[in-house]
Amino acid sequence: MPPRHQGAGGGVTQRQSVISREQLIGLVALTLMWGLNWPMMKLSLRELPALYFRSITMALGAAWLCAYYMRQGVRMWPQGREWRDIAVLGVPNMLLWHTFAILGVQALPSGRASTLGFTMPVWTVVLGAVFMGLALSWRSAAAVVAALAGIGLLISHELSALQGQPMGVLWMELGAISWGLGTLLMRRVQSTLPVQALTVWMMLLSSPFIFLAALGTEVWQPWALSTWGWVSVAYAVLINYGFAQIIWFGMARDLPASTSAMSIMAVPVVGTLCATVVVGEIPHWQDYAAMACVLMAIAAVLLPHRPAKALTTD
Repeated sequence: MPPRHQGAGGGVTQRQSVISREQLIGLVALTLMWGLNWPMMKLSLRELPALYFRSITMALGAAWLCAYYMRQGVRMWPQGREWRDIAVLGVPNMLLWHTFAILGVQALPSGRASTLGFTMPVWTVVLGAVFMGLALSWRSAAAVVAALAGIGLLISHELSALQGQPMGVLWMELGAISWGLGTLLMRRVQSTLPVQALTVWMMLLSSPFIFLAALGTEVWQPWALSTWGWVSVAYAVLINYGFAQIIWFGMARDLPASTSAMSIMAVPVVGTLCATVVVGEIPHWQDYAAMACVLMAIAAVLLPHRPAKALTTD
């Protein structure tokens, strides 16, 4: 899942207007990594309890990511109020999002879960308008309507399907709302901790709480996994929590806003298409219609406004 655009001190940084060839390659690879992660999670959950899987892979991913950034010379040890920032930001951005999302993936087809999860930018707008008095433009209002239409389509199908899981839709939307709240807090909390360290510590401190939730709700079972089961676990640790984060942090500060938005929009599309190959999920027409609605909503919220051209006379 993509982190927010922040600099080492937590503030939003300036981005260049033109993307380089290297950045384009990295962005395509990153979008594929994020998209493929959804069916890979589903593959893991065929053999593992959801919360145990999430907590253990998150902890292992955070550990090797921490070692990597320490070797790169990034300041990793928090100081003073930075611990408070980690706690405040970690609850919605990591603990709640990752808990609700993995429960959603467990209950739903992975492509459908990715579509619902990526309503997060719309919830950021809604929460900002309701609780922080932020302006709600016509584009934002249209985004909310489009996102709700997509959610409604998938809820209706889950309710009508013989083995439907409407609770899965609720889990994913609770996760998206948590992520939206986390986005607003990231904008308000100007942490002095490098964003790489902030992300690692949020992961490290969230994973034990998810593990405790697993102890109370799931039955531990030996990890006697198939080959593909181990591949999916390795993907979560090394790719989703590792290389994808490294690539993103390496270029996120300089990406044009429109390019970042297009990458985010492509993730649920990649997730849905890859799910057909990886786990054999066949999308229904509601999935395609809901995806179109969510993509329109993301575009309305994230794509920058084009400035109006001034009229001139000769």
